[in-house]
Amino acid sequence: MDFHIPYPTYKDQYASKYAALYHALHDAILQGKLSLNTKLPSSRELAVIYGISRGTVNQVYDMLIAEGYLQAEVGRGTFVVYRGGKEERRGRSEKPPKLSDWAMRIRKKDAFAAAIVEERQRELDRTGSSCIDPRKVISFQIGHPYMNEFPREMWNRCVYEQVRRMTESPQEEAFVAEGHYALREAIAQHLRRTRGIDAPPERIVIVNGSMQAIALLTQTLVNEGDPVIVERPGYQGAIRAVMAAGGMPVPATVDGQGLVPQPWNARLLFVTPSRQFPTGAVLGLERRRQLLSWAAAQGAVIVEDDYDSEFRHRGRPIEPLKVLDQEGRVVYIGTFSKTMLQDLRIGYVVLPEALHDAFVAAKRLFEPHPSGLLEQRSLAAFMASGGYERHLRRMRRVYASKFLLLQALLQEQLSTLFEWVESDAGLHLFGWWRGDSRSYAGYAAACRDAGVVWSDAGFYGLPAERSGACFGFSHLAEAEMRRGVALMRQVGEENRLI
Repeated sequence: MDFHIPYPTYKDQYASKYAALYHALHDAILQGKLSLNTKLPSSRELAVIYGISRGTVNQVYDMLIAEGYLQAEVGRGTFVVYRGGKEERRGRSEKPPKLSDWAMRIRKKDAFAAAIVEERQRELDRTGSSCIDPRKVISFQIGHPYMNEFPREMWNRCVYEQVRRMTESPQEEAFVAEGHYALREAIAQHLRRTRGIDAPPERIVIVNGSMQAIALLTQTLVNEGDPVIVERPGYQGAIRAVMAAGGMPVPATVDGQGLVPQPWNARLLFVTPSRQFPTGAVLGLERRRQLLSWAAAQGAVIVEDDYDSEFRHRGRPIEPLKVLDQEGRVVYIGTFSKTMLQDLRIGYVVLPEALHDAFVAAKRLFEPHPSGLLEQRSLAAFMASGGYERHLRRMRRVYASKFLLLQALLQEQLSTLFEWVESDAGLHLFGWWRGDSRSYAGYAAACRDAGVVWSDAGFYGLPAERSGACFGFSHLAEAEMRRGVALMRQVGEENRLI
């Protein structure tokens, strides 16, 4: 097959064949040299052309598929599905400003993220609002906390009181990049009591949501070309942060027990051990120990993203990696976006001593004056009053009831369509589609026409040959869940899938 990319040139720039091939293909797609719908050689053919292993080619193809640049079609091959290249700028003579390498990377990744959002909206427009009354749609989409039980009056009192105090003592914490100290104290007490993490407030930094923590950590720890281990499927924000920092995301296998440890040659790992995102699998104690042993041997850092394990519905949680860590290898990230108001973008990071000063310096660069101090102080007062713990206890009861109901409904009525991943916590359930990608797409479209939607797990980097779905339940009433599952089963029967 006649095929050319500048792999030999990239080979001189990168230490590994994997990184050289990835960047050669990636840049050729972005620059439009490999245009939309171009068919790539098979892994065997490309391996022969450039004298590399077929396994390396498959790994690079898988990464580009996960990121949305390529698509593998059974029986046809692998095709470019991203339109690259530059539009001509006619009639303009001025030279555009020259961007830094970092700005170029972040712009490319942001364009890809925006394309995903745009595609999601087109899908909703095409199959939703044009033919279905939105008020009659039953949405199992994730990321929607239940707000009916939120203690609005108590929260409002905390906010009003902090407004009064801040007007009396302005600029009190003007240059404390770590965040409001009373909130860090409250978080330290909460983590000690609920997660067994014994961290002083001085090792906790408040961030504007977990994504800010992930971005700052990658900028602090990743150099150009560094391999970084990420779960596949997994949280795509971590991949975008690694790419923006110039690093090389290396996808790691996930099975029914979470991340599968390997002897990776890397010094940074992102993992969701308490509840793998998006599958919900819980990483067992033995695998946690293997990860810590790997980190010690490699001198690596493990970023533990604990995004929604506050809501455990049965059984006892396994200790976080941060509790088991005896060498200061684990960074623990938590968030209030699932337990409080969704738009209250407050998260926190528990740092090892060796990383604390560098992380704070990075945060201070972007925020010399910490943002959201009113919300931080209000949340600290809310936690100190006991309101947060009471709210959590109430929501655990509410969510546990919904979790158990939806789990039973899905297992009883839709197990012939999906292979459900066992889960004990969180705000969504995950299922692997038992058929091929074409039958999944047809079934999902038919369900949308019938008035039922969910979150397609394909957006989280599933392997090309598999499809899966996330079913959120936190915002739904019992009757809505029963009706939604019944409609899904009806669609399956009508299409002879059940």
